[in-house]
Amino acid sequence: MDNPCLKRVFTKLPEKRWVMFLDSGELETLRNLAGGIRRDTVSRLPDLLEELEPNCQQNGIQVHWAQTTEEANSIVLNIARKADAKLAVKGKSMVSEEMELNHFLAENGIEALESDLGEYIIQVDHELPSHIIMPAIHKNREEISEVFQKKVAPAKKSDTAEEMTETARQVLRDKFRRAELGISGVNFAVAETGTLCLVENEGNGRFCTTMPRVHVALMGIEKVVGKLEDLPPLLTVLTRSATGQPITTYFNMISSPRQDGEKDGPEEVHLVLLDNGRSRMYEDELLRDTLLCIRCGACMNHCPVYTRIGGHAYQSVYPGPIGKILTPQLEGIDTAGYLADASSLCGACVEACPVKIPITDILLKLRHKKAQSKKEHHWTELEGAKNLFEKITWKGWKFAFSQPWFYRMQASILSRTAQFLPDQLPMLRSWSRFRMVPRFSEKPLHQLVEEAGIAEE
Repeated sequence: MDNPCLKRVFTKLPEKRWVMFLDSGELETLRNLAGGIRRDTVSRLPDLLEELEPNCQQNGIQVHWAQTTEEANSIVLNIARKADAKLAVKGKSMVSEEMELNHFLAENGIEALESDLGEYIIQVDHELPSHIIMPAIHKNREEISEVFQKKVAPAKKSDTAEEMTETARQVLRDKFRRAELGISGVNFAVAETGTLCLVENEGNGRFCTTMPRVHVALMGIEKVVGKLEDLPPLLTVLTRSATGQPITTYFNMISSPRQDGEKDGPEEVHLVLLDNGRSRMYEDELLRDTLLCIRCGACMNHCPVYTRIGGHAYQSVYPGPIGKILTPQLEGIDTAGYLADASSLCGACVEACPVKIPITDILLKLRHKKAQSKKEHHWTELEGAKNLFEKITWKGWKFAFSQPWFYRMQASILSRTAQFLPDQLPMLRSWSRFRMVPRFSEKPLHQLVEEAGIAEE
């Protein structure tokens, strides 16, 4: 990852987060409070969902249940067709990414335009988000400027962030005015009041939920909370953990469609509750903790794997530590179980998580499930070749670590040559273009220990 801009981001974000939590005692108190709220909520999830539905309906919000992403897409399409919608504007929603909703609507003749600036950039460039909070974090200013000049405003060259933001604003404002359908995610839904809560910084979410005639809110079933008083602690740790802000710019609370005498708001509000494997997670006491996630992205910002390989390397909607435990459960161990191995188990994600999800414990359980699976995918389909490869690998490892002279010789050779390999091998050049190449020490550890005069025990 040789993008200096990206390196700065992943250095600054953890720093900004710790500035928000200078008092370690306060941090632990907040984590315990927020984690306790989420655990209590998830433990009562079926009951809270049953409470949420009638309260939403009483407020005039139409509730739809979807077992799979296919069902959820069909529900949204039916709502769009009833509204005679040809254009939909979307606020940020990871559930919609999970559903691949944009592609589905496009296949059915409906344009779905992302209105979050980061999501808009990658949609224009036909990419997937690389981070759940900052979807275009992998692009620097020059790359975004090139995208805008080629695909947004060819006649207008925008070099500064302000100019590009203004260009996007002009495009999106026109779409907001013409869209018949607004689509958003849901950060929290309050069961006792039937209220949908939306956290944002740009104001685009408010446009999506108030200007179009019909608003569709998409939500994973785990996002429900019991009471309004549960929100402040969760909002506090969410914004501080995500972007190092003391509070978000906008916090929208939607309880009904437009009422008589009100000047804005949609005529219809629909809530689509998506399961898509979440009920399976709920059945296991440990895996259930995956549902605690509030989508702050802190685990990614602190993960030594994610910060070096980027989000696209995971080839899933949810990258980083949360993706390693969530995606295999959504898509199945046989399909995405490999993600559970993309971790050093260092525990940085657990320390950063504001609701204390035991990510490393869940990773170990998923690895165990993967090992037990009879359909586990190996690097080759040739069983004999796989065994031969493993035998050669382990025999080589045994020899290298049982012969001190050979170990020191190969370590010395690697330390001197490995840093030059990316320049010599085309395959490694492509890899190192977007990743930081590890720097080997000029002297091995045992030599540094000897020179420091540290006696061996």
